[in-house]
Amino acid sequence: MSRSITLGALLAGLCTAAQPTLNGPMAGPPDHMEITIWAQCPGGCDAFINYWPANEPSQLVRTAPQSSEAARGHAMEFRLGPLTPATEYRYTIAVNGQNEALPDTLSFRTQALWKFRTDPPPFKLALGSCTYINEPVYDRPGRPYGDTYGIFDAIADQRPDIMLWLGDNTYLREPDWGSWSGYLHRYTHTRSTPEMQRLLRSTSHTAIWDDHDFGPNDGDGSFVGAAMAREAFGLFWPNPSNGVPGVEGSTSQFSYYDADIFLMDNRTFRVRGDMKTSEPAMLGKAQLDWLIRALKYSDASFKLVAIGSQVLNPAAVFENMSTIPKEREELLRRIEEEGIKGVVFLTGDRHFTELSTLKLKDGRLIHDLTTSPLTSGPYAPKETNPLRVEGTVVDQRNFSTLEFSGPKDARTMLIRVYDSKGAPLWERSIKQE
Repeated sequence: MSRSITLGALLAGLCTAAQPTLNGPMAGPPDHMEITIWAQCPGGCDAFINYWPANEPSQLVRTAPQSSEAARGHAMEFRLGPLTPATEYRYTIAVNGQNEALPDTLSFRTQALWKFRTDPPPFKLALGSCTYINEPVYDRPGRPYGDTYGIFDAIADQRPDIMLWLGDNTYLREPDWGSWSGYLHRYTHTRSTPEMQRLLRSTSHTAIWDDHDFGPNDGDGSFVGAAMAREAFGLFWPNPSNGVPGVEGSTSQFSYYDADIFLMDNRTFRVRGDMKTSEPAMLGKAQLDWLIRALKYSDASFKLVAIGSQVLNPAAVFENMSTIPKEREELLRRIEEEGIKGVVFLTGDRHFTELSTLKLKDGRLIHDLTTSPLTSGPYAPKETNPLRVEGTVVDQRNFSTLEFSGPKDARTMLIRVYDSKGAPLWERSIKQE
């Protein structure tokens, strides 16, 4: 009890300074019959959601009310359902008995039943990684590391169906990762960014983590706070799950029309590549086995594997998977031997953007789109990457979109990369194999 009172007082002070209005609400990935809505109050509150089919407001449904808890950072999740497939819904959120007067119309659309019926619908994903939000009292001295927060509006202007956050979505500082209070402070501080709110409200969101959402820089599975980090991540991201069968990490997966999206955990099972008495790993045996089985089972046109660290770049630098060559070789070998088609790794971390492509012996292609950074400091790559697609390096703040279109069995994924103001930088098309 004393822990809750102390934490409540701390959060009340934090929220008064950094969280003037409701954070969100933010939708998770929609399914056919259900969706989860996340929201965070600036302090203790009671809240519920009203929702209805956009064309039938008389069918309004109200969720059960929830009371926010200081020990959970006053973050709440509302599960809406059962819903009707292929339907646009509107919703409002009421806090302490009053509908929030938000500048945006809140809506979401459930997935349509298309298999055995029609071609897959067209849709668009947005991608980005490395979001640093300045907080001078805890930042390192010198020039602020975060900038161009208007990039969130530029992403919202693209009207993506889902925003996929590719790790380092918040930057834990030294005072943060040693306590639950620290995790709540950092996640709340990032999520309270005013420039982020329109993006949070305007589309669905899903995420993976990397070291800065997890704990210390370059943190691995030895980090004593790993369980606490996973709990905080699950509290602030309405992913379909926070773990998969046989894998106790933040791994998850969901389908969006003819794309299967695999959300991988590159921290919980990581063993440093320079270890001499332990087998180096990034995904670990259980997670890698699960991924290969899940990829083999998938009949998706594109299999999008989101991992915080680069996979294809053969340069063994920083935290690329090439610093763990045995596991990287096993992953790529098993994809090849199982005859798995349509694999696209979606990665972040590197503070620059590039597209890498590996051609297998039978002509199949594996791609790795790195998209970084959103608001953190950008850098130019120093290493040679022989798999890099010419003309795809971006060494400024940026984001990407993936647009899927075309008839069944002949789909195309169009990659577009934009600068922080939404101006296009390059595009490439990848056809379904």
